[in-house]
Amino acid sequence: MTSQSQGIQQLLQAEKRAKDKLEEAKKRKGKRLKQAKEEATAEIDHYRLQREKEFRNKETNVMGSQGNLSSKIEEQTTEAIRNLTSSYHRNMESMMKKLLSTICDISPEIHPNFRPAV
Repeated sequence: MTSQSQGIQQLLQAEKRAKDKLEEAKKRKGKRLKQAKEEATAEIDHYRLQREKEFRNKETNVMGSQGNLSSKIEEQTTEAIRNLTSSYHRNMESMMKKLLSTICDISPEIHPNFRPAV
């Protein structure tokens, strides 16, 4: 009977060791999964930051060129206004003289198709 109880004791101890090993394996697996998840999160964050940086660079290039376009358009508009103003001042007096002479200098004439009533 003692050999039976020793056998049972050995089986119980073997079962306990197997449970301990199983628990330890589960803990290691959980630890590895947690570590893999953290590494994946870090890699995702790194990738996200890299893509955002590239996006900002592209956005800056596009917006910068739009800023350049708006400044060029504004510069061209200012130049056109300056040219029109100078042209107006150069030609205003001669145009006013022509307009006044056309309105005020009337030379009455009989129309060539006019037939006096007899």
